Amino acid sequence: MRTKPSDTQLTGLFLDMLAAEQGAGPNTLDAYRRDLTDLSEFLDRVGHTFVDAETQTLRDYLADLDARGFKSTSVARRLSAMRHLFRFLLNERIRTEDPAAILSGPKRGRGLPKVLSIADVDRMLRRAKELSEAADASPSKRLRSLRLYCLLEVLYATGLRVSELVALPRSAAKRDARMIVVRGKGNKERLVPLNEASRQAMADYLAATEAAKGDKKNSVAASKWLFPSFGESGHLTRQHFARDLKELAVASGLQARLVSPHVLRHAFASHLLHNGADLRIVQTLLGHTDISTTQIYTHVVEERLKSLVRDLHPLAEK
Repeated sequence: MRTKPSDTQLTGLFLDMLAAEQGAGPNTLDAYRRDLTDLSEFLDRVGHTFVDAETQTLRDYLADLDARGFKSTSVARRLSAMRHLFRFLLNERIRTEDPAAILSGPKRGRGLPKVLSIADVDRMLRRAKELSEAADASPSKRLRSLRLYCLLEVLYATGLRVSELVALPRSAAKRDARMIVVRGKGNKERLVPLNEASRQAMADYLAATEAAKGDKKNSVAASKWLFPSFGESGHLTRQHFARDLKELAVASGLQARLVSPHVLRHAFASHLLHNGADLRIVQTLLGHTDISTTQIYTHVVEERLKSLVRDLHPLAEK
């Protein structure tokens, strides 16, 4: 008689599929593993496994999440993990039906992203530029300031994910580069254009790192990364950049809680749409696979259309 696979084994097979076929990264895989482990523990308490769980049992699990005080967004994420898992088990013929197919999740409105105004971003860019040009700064402090200014210019010019930004290769700073190749989610590559300000910021920062090569303490100057560090990854971490960005926000007169690398990515997209960019173009620049992900920014387009009608329609109230 064939032994029934355990939930742990099935979770491993499912995660292997996500990594191999969909290019899921470590953070995505860890999130799925946590969610499915929690589901497995619940099923074990009520005498079931992934192989024999029924729709009502899964409804009981969603109710249990609600009773434990999970937010609707977290419940929706767990439901998504279940749907993916049981669809996989059905496709692999480990199950003959999908008990999660007819489940409905909590109704939730999708929150609008935090967005900095153009004036706010300008304030941060000006302050970062001032710090990079401070005459009394030590060489190491000036290099760090140039790095932060470069990071900010490139992020606002491209809308890169912070993980994509900190892992840019040194070759991205070529003087004649009008575009950079970015490796994003799922190991997919896309071309992203650079503006003159971001190219100049990279050139100035690269020149400073070249000058630092003479300092034996600064061996990272020869790194293959544009933003090197002494850490395990070899490049600046997302957390380090986020901390520096919040310090810059405070120095610019903004609240630290309102500023993060992801907020600046939102600003990039929203400001483009506000100025008339096509949603599909923004989708491509952001590296979104699905246009529905980009549509969270349509509130910007809607406000712009309302403004145009209000200001230009001959019968609009003045």
